[in-house]
Amino acid sequence: MNSPLNVLVSLYYKEPYLSLLKILAEKNANFYSTGGTAVFLRQYSQNVHDIEHLTNYPSILGGRVKTLHPKVFGGILARKNHVQDQNEMTQFDIPYFDLVIVDLYPFQETVLHATDEQEIIEKIDIGGVSLIRAAAKNFERTTVIAHPKDAQTLINVFENNEEITLEIRKKLAKNAFAVTSAYDNAIFNWFAESQSEMGVPLSAVHSYPLRYGENPHQKAVFYGKIEENFTQLNGKELSYNNLLDIDHALALIDEFYQDAPTCVIIKHNNPCGVATRNHIEQAWQDALACDPLSAFGGVIAVNTHINKETALLMDKIFFEVLIAPSFETEAVQILSAKKNRILLQRKPSQHAKVQYKNVLNGVLVQEKNTGLYQDWKIVTERNFPEHLKNDIIFGLKTVKHLKSNAIAIVKNEQLIGSGVGQTSRIDALKQAIHKLKVMGFTTQDAVLVSDAFFPFADNIETAHQAGIEYFVQPGGSLRDQDSIDYCNKNNLCMLFTSMRHFKH
Repeated sequence: MNSPLNVLVSLYYKEPYLSLLKILAEKNANFYSTGGTAVFLRQYSQNVHDIEHLTNYPSILGGRVKTLHPKVFGGILARKNHVQDQNEMTQFDIPYFDLVIVDLYPFQETVLHATDEQEIIEKIDIGGVSLIRAAAKNFERTTVIAHPKDAQTLINVFENNEEITLEIRKKLAKNAFAVTSAYDNAIFNWFAESQSEMGVPLSAVHSYPLRYGENPHQKAVFYGKIEENFTQLNGKELSYNNLLDIDHALALIDEFYQDAPTCVIIKHNNPCGVATRNHIEQAWQDALACDPLSAFGGVIAVNTHINKETALLMDKIFFEVLIAPSFETEAVQILSAKKNRILLQRKPSQHAKVQYKNVLNGVLVQEKNTGLYQDWKIVTERNFPEHLKNDIIFGLKTVKHLKSNAIAIVKNEQLIGSGVGQTSRIDALKQAIHKLKVMGFTTQDAVLVSDAFFPFADNIETAHQAGIEYFVQPGGSLRDQDSIDYCNKNNLCMLFTSMRHFKH
């Protein structure tokens, strides 16, 4: 018969682990614990030992030091089949701990409501993190539980009369290090918030387990504060892909924050519909007209109130997410008829001013692209007509959110053609022209905006053959003059912005 398990337990929130603790009590486990956790365990088991009786040392410094002792960590870290470890465990009368169940002081939760710095600092867990890390390190012998979801793993093992295998212990160790890593990150962020040179909002990070990542076989977690950005009025839980598209949608709609009613539609991180109009109903219809096929299953963002009339129009197609600053009550009722449709009401919130991206074994950090143009300069003999100047701004706001190589063709503050993510600019251009033709748009008075310079005049020539006469690009190519000469020869107009908008 197997010997009863020696279980070290130190819990701030006890109820989430109660089912597992009851099963262990039924199996006559020997519990070793401190303070309030020991009192809690004695409701369910007679085999509860106070840590201070093991260490012959009381809890000191107001509870700051309770478990930091060689008899505790020796019992966790002793190695299996290691003669010296076995001899020392016997010499110093140290019990082997088979299972460590620990959660951490609620640092993140405290930061959310506390204003007193000392109260926050006291919720920085020292002993708990050390216990978790020690048990996770010694996964070959010791099992660690650091999250209620992992408690269910052991419950399943015990209910099926199975063994805790090395594979299970290693998986639980990995999950435990994820807990301590997120916890340390939250503490760092709190310290760094007032000292961040780049103005990153780094307070109180929460972790939100997601159903999966970009694909079902990929695990995913969001670290941040979703609740500060919006209130969810309807729909299923947000997914990894939802969050990516939502971030892109908000970045683009915020370009039009103070403009007339604007609607943007995002699909796979790219705008497939953008329009600014006098009324939101028309902005929606014209954004949808840009590419109704791609809009299917997309993410929509608007910069103004959603009324009943707009909701009735939107309800005609399938989309994943709608984000707006406010909703009419009847609009919510109409759109909520589809229970999985996600409705998000935005809150005023401060967004990060920098972007992070994992590369190799490190992280790239850059400021967000908040620019539009640097030096607005007409470089051709023909000038832009006054009535097209709004389209220049509209096109620049849009193209900077298309993946490079990118081309945006706009007309009357509506995206009518886009080329995205191509390996050559001429391919992006051809894609944009093809798109607008398929959707039935004409190129008369259309403005073509490029996210980077045209390397050769063939781009201008191809667009001209499609009927486009107005071009906006950063300039900076060694062969800029070739493009300028082609424009002058054919009475076309071109503007240089001196600001590139690559987006990878």
